[in-house]
Amino acid sequence: MGTRLRLFAAAALMWAGQAAAVPTIQTWTTSNGAKVLFVETHQLPIVQAQVTFDAGSARDKPEKAGLARLTNHMLMEGVEGMDADQIAEHFDGLGAEMGATSLRDMGLLQLRSLSDRKLLDPALEVFARLYAAPTFPETNLARELARAKLAVVQEKSNPAAIAEKEFMKAVYRDHPYAVPPGGTEETLDRIARHDLVAFHRQYYVGKNAVISLVGDLTPDAAHSVAERLMKGVASGAKAADLPPVKDLEKGQTVRYEFPSSQTHFLMGQPGVYRGDPDYFPLYVGNYILGGGGLVAILSQEVREKKGLAYSAYSGFSPMRRKGPFELSLQTKNDQLEQAQAIAIKVLKDFVASGPTEQQLEKAKKHITGGFPLNIDSNKKIAGYLGVIGFYGLPINYLDEFIDNINAVTAAQIRDAWQRRIHPHRMVTVIVGEGVTSAKP
Repeated sequence: MGTRLRLFAAAALMWAGQAAAVPTIQTWTTSNGAKVLFVETHQLPIVQAQVTFDAGSARDKPEKAGLARLTNHMLMEGVEGMDADQIAEHFDGLGAEMGATSLRDMGLLQLRSLSDRKLLDPALEVFARLYAAPTFPETNLARELARAKLAVVQEKSNPAAIAEKEFMKAVYRDHPYAVPPGGTEETLDRIARHDLVAFHRQYYVGKNAVISLVGDLTPDAAHSVAERLMKGVASGAKAADLPPVKDLEKGQTVRYEFPSSQTHFLMGQPGVYRGDPDYFPLYVGNYILGGGGLVAILSQEVREKKGLAYSAYSGFSPMRRKGPFELSLQTKNDQLEQAQAIAIKVLKDFVASGPTEQQLEKAKKHITGGFPLNIDSNKKIAGYLGVIGFYGLPINYLDEFIDNINAVTAAQIRDAWQRRIHPHRMVTVIVGEGVTSAKP
């Protein structure tokens, strides 16, 4: 076991020592319709696999919000002949690691194993069974439902979580992205085992899946592994397209009273989708505005010059449809008006004028200089492959990333931000003490 752990720990160092070469991606489709993206690398005897399904919380019906996340979590709770503890012991005994994650767009599972077939084969066999034929045991479901309800209750004492939930609800209204991924106490009470079975049957299918493979495999072996990852998985049908996101027609302010010495301020609107033609000008522009940490304009104006917040940032979250653009900060209750006014002014000025050439060049150097760190491990590359395959991005997306960043001009940033970002039509959410009696 010690040798295996040392090999896994060495993986990051091995990748970090490589030149910033972009990996070559091979792609094909399995016999049951799953898309496969594969990167061959033999630096270490490790295989990283990710299986991504179009099975995120955007597929929840509002009256049963929380079902997608619950289904994803329950995949690891049992298969025929094995309970959750036995599953965990199986992977542990092989020196393998696995996990599951649920997001708004997707539900995914990940496996990392040594490439020795005596270890990889039994890891693949049980891993595939997790999403091919989960048993969803009633006792475990009752426990997970209780945990989910507790998490919902705990969110009510977390002002940041409150702000985010209110923001998504106000921005997306009747769109599936407005549905809270963790559900509510009421919606969780409506969920029963047969709901998980039906959700799994509809969405955890081959034509709704993307397989990412990275590591110590030949192309022939990778084809075999991909088929094994789909063993027992029904072909099914691809999930229906999500409806487009409607742009906001006017501004709205949501005030939420919360006893705290700090006020959470969040404003934004629908932003960009994966593959959006304006993505790179908006992304680079945001790095300059509020995504570049302490050197970003927003942080400089609100934190460094005025000392009004420990952090202030902005960011895009691209998704299948337009994900949110958010500008956020925390400040003392009595400093809210000043911090809010500065943040809004910074945003309006940036939309109107864009960046200087000096700001743009610095941003490009930071973004392109940090890019190799985004692909310095098998796991990170597998994650990128999942994004490329799931969202239908160009297969040369990673190859062209640095060139696309360097090609962005200040004029393109101004144009994209003026067309896409509208400070006067944003949702503003304020969570803190005394905010409901504050001036509108």
